[in-house]
Amino acid sequence: MPDQVRHDEITSILRCFRRGSLFSASMNEKNKSLIGLHASNILFAGTGLFAKLIPLPAIDIIALRCLMAAGALLVIITLIKRRIMLAGRRDRLLMVLCGLLMCVHWVAFFHAMQVSTVAVGMIALYTYPIITVFLEPLWQRQRPQRADLVCGLLVVAGVYLLVPEFSLRSSTMLGLFWGSVSAVAFALRNVLQRQYLLYYRGDTAIFYQALIAGLAALPFMRQSTLSVAPSIWLQLGMLAFFCTAVPHSLFAGALRQVKAKTAGLIGCLMPVYGVALAWLVLGEAPSAATVLGGLIIVGAAAFESYRA
Repeated sequence: MPDQVRHDEITSILRCFRRGSLFSASMNEKNKSLIGLHASNILFAGTGLFAKLIPLPAIDIIALRCLMAAGALLVIITLIKRRIMLAGRRDRLLMVLCGLLMCVHWVAFFHAMQVSTVAVGMIALYTYPIITVFLEPLWQRQRPQRADLVCGLLVVAGVYLLVPEFSLRSSTMLGLFWGSVSAVAFALRNVLQRQYLLYYRGDTAIFYQALIAGLAALPFMRQSTLSVAPSIWLQLGMLAFFCTAVPHSLFAGALRQVKAKTAGLIGCLMPVYGVALAWLVLGEAPSAATVLGGLIIVGAAAFESYRA
């Protein structure tokens, strides 16, 4: 009898060790996913640098960037042997619409940073979580909640702090305008994808949307691809691979271990990373008003992501 008890105790201890090792393994996977999320947001934030460094109009950058990113994503998806076929005609039409919205989003976003600063463009873009919480209830024929209205007012206050003067001659005002256009297009795309295309993985969806956005922007290019210098092609390749294909793949992979709410909250750090990179690399030091307005807007976005 004592031998049996001892045997049971040893078996129980061994089970605990096994569980502990499994728990550590799962924690390691989660930590890797969190690191991947932060890495993806730092890479996403790097897009602001290329908007300033590449001497091409925003429409040209987006056309070439999207087509190159779509090619890189196709290679990645093929290597990991994942199916990318869309389910039917309805999904194809919706994916085309999302791709066109992404084209508007990217072109407006890059133009906002070109006419203003990286900080203003990125902060204006991060009004999209608030726009989304107003769009989704309308889509579902519901009223926005009181907390959403408060966040909306906070965002308006944050934007007001960013604007030095309400004039179209102001670069900040232009940056906020185009950044807001980018945010509306991005919010609409997110609502459509969440409502109708949620069963497609992030890298699959962004492959189609990047391809469609690139093809849509291609006819409006202002400069011939033959006149683009090799150094600019290198920058475009880095933008397409390191700031589009890789971060989207990292983000999609991280969502296997991390909750969407956590991903949304970490995503709110992207403007912080973007402003820091622009300050370090481009010397664009944000003003006190930009920092204060940005903190209010990003704080409201983080609160909405937490509530979601």
